[in-house]
Amino acid sequence: MEYQGVKFETIFQSEDPEFDERIEDLKYWCSIFEHNDLAPLHPDGSYGNLSYRDKSNSDEFIITCSGAYITNNMDLDSFVRVTDIDIIRNRVYSRGKRKPSSESFLHFLIYQNRKEINAIFHGHSSAILSAPKSLGLPCTKSRKEYGTIVLAENVINVLDDHDFLILKEHGFLALGKTMRKAGKLSLDILKKTQKEKNNENS
Repeated sequence: MEYQGVKFETIFQSEDPEFDERIEDLKYWCSIFEHNDLAPLHPDGSYGNLSYRDKSNSDEFIITCSGAYITNNMDLDSFVRVTDIDIIRNRVYSRGKRKPSSESFLHFLIYQNRKEINAIFHGHSSAILSAPKSLGLPCTKSRKEYGTIVLAENVINVLDDHDFLILKEHGFLALGKTMRKAGKLSLDILKKTQKEKNNENS
């Protein structure tokens, strides 16, 4: 899937996202995603985006920016705060120096619908996408274009109380009450898929 940038209008409210200390945790998990090839590189960045909810009573979130290279040495300009989204006008309101991730609609709707979730990690892994059916991983019903409200709504329709979901012919989502839980879930599913494939080939 060729990356073509964000598909919404970004309304910049400030260049200062006002990070807290948890930004270091997000940077750590970005490095873990790179190390495990869960956010593969493309010519203009990485396939994947990671975020955390700012406060438990808010839908604002900190997310990797559009075109970010998700690596172990990301600077603070690679992260932005999404403060609100206007679905009707196709607008994302943000604070930071760069445009928010193309999947900001997706993160926003999940935070709105799952108030107990405080971290969302979206990655791309051929191993996970081709996971054996024996693992019973939930999956969206059809492929939708990245960065669109249609994709986000497609996810919400099947999300229920699942904390892990495969986006058909696209990638995966790992949700958690903390970044550690979302990150560990991503790694656990990756290991399970690799183990199942090894068993099938033995």
